[in-house]
Amino acid sequence: MDFEETDEQSMIREMVRAFAEETLAPTCLDRDKEQRAPLEEWLDFCENTGLQGVTIPEDYGGSEIDAVSEAIIVEELARVDPSFSVMYCVHVGLCSMTIALHGDEEQKRSYLPRLSGKEIGAYSLSEAGAGTDAAALSCRAKISEDGLHYILNGEKMWVTNGSSAEIYVLFAKDVDHPDYGKKKHGGTTAFIVEKSFEGFSVGKKEDKLGIRSSDTCSLVLEDCKVPIENVLKGSGEGFPIAMNALDNSRIGIAAQALGIAQGSFEAALNYAHQRVAFGKPIAHHQSIGNYLADMATRTTAARLMVYKAALAKERHYHEGSPRHTMDASMAKLFAGDTAMWVSERAVQVLGGYGYTTDFPVERFFRDAKITQIYEGTQEVQRIVINRSISPE
Repeated sequence: MDFEETDEQSMIREMVRAFAEETLAPTCLDRDKEQRAPLEEWLDFCENTGLQGVTIPEDYGGSEIDAVSEAIIVEELARVDPSFSVMYCVHVGLCSMTIALHGDEEQKRSYLPRLSGKEIGAYSLSEAGAGTDAAALSCRAKISEDGLHYILNGEKMWVTNGSSAEIYVLFAKDVDHPDYGKKKHGGTTAFIVEKSFEGFSVGKKEDKLGIRSSDTCSLVLEDCKVPIENVLKGSGEGFPIAMNALDNSRIGIAAQALGIAQGSFEAALNYAHQRVAFGKPIAHHQSIGNYLADMATRTTAARLMVYKAALAKERHYHEGSPRHTMDASMAKLFAGDTAMWVSERAVQVLGGYGYTTDFPVERFFRDAKITQIYEGTQEVQRIVINRSISPE
């Protein structure tokens, strides 16, 4: 097994790191304080890296790369700005890749070139009563009298890129489906929804503990008219699409957590070698040295798990290997816990400074917590893993 990066992967890492340090770092603290989405930075990213279409085939304007490279991009963005990294994750993974995998030819030609350009994509599954329990949707869809549209009603919650996006992959239950009301996820249907559609509006903006520069809103659907041709795969086919998207997005969140851990570790390491106490840098005191050693070890272990999951995803789609559900959940579980543990230790290493906004570890500590919650809580990951390892 080869643990070395390819030349292309190293080039991508260097390019994204340069963008993050030169473009994101100067504005991320102010954006965090102001809860301002990085829209100007997004345009810069699109123009100067061209990495917004990495899950979109070339025929539709994209530039597909391998799944490990995709994880490296997210890791390097999160190492500086976790808010931007989750914006990117949702765009390339949950929105673009879902349409690329499940859309018909007309849907791909209509939407993927826009997503490989500068328009932002979003994904909307969760509701007030359907977060962890993704099958318990209350948003309803019904075919219009003329048979040309679905009419959607309900409210969606926790939508990343909620007000910034133009294109949404959104889930609702088709009340006309024969399985509606008979099976828990009966009638669950995936739609491609545009911000401009009649009856669609952006609702409440969430005031969050962390990733405060990430645009998180509710969506309000009031007799929202969605063309019938915007259904992905077909009525009632939404639940498998959602589960497949979660397999992929959990690797993205694991990569985000990895980047947070790496950024936290580097900040603590640099500080510990500069801060002198009792006549020597605090890195040379055993207690702090042990922290740094454990931080480096856990971060490296998380990286191996994330890349392994990404490789399993790559093989699933290109070689027909089994689904990567367990690998994705393990990576997300371990990397999320690692981000929280390492960022908390980083605050401790910096002491009083770690509790202020003078250093990034305070922000990393707040940003880390969400990696244990979204795309399935750590408790859900353990349920998924246990099902995978248990005999039938």
